[in-house]
Amino acid sequence: MEISVEISKYPLADDYIPAIKSFIDRLNQVEGLTIVTNTMSTQVFGDYDLVMDTLKEEMRLSWEQFGKSIFVCKFIGTNLDPALNPHG
Repeated sequence: MEISVEISKYPLADDYIPAIKSFIDRLNQVEGLTIVTNTMSTQVFGDYDLVMDTLKEEMRLSWEQFGKSIFVCKFIGTNLDPALNPHG
């Protein structure tokens, strides 16, 4: 099963950019996921188990490395990767 997740991360720190950049950089290293970023959110597309396992690990690592932050996520049970669905 393929899924799509839209994530917005809000670090509770004055110097928030390194925490966001580190999270996105680590997501981009996972083979099998497609990551699309913009100024408002990061979108993750791929196999359900791979996406969920990756998010579980990366969110934990993010909290351990950078402290408090809020993750706001939206999930849909299909792959909406724009590269695979150019017309929506």
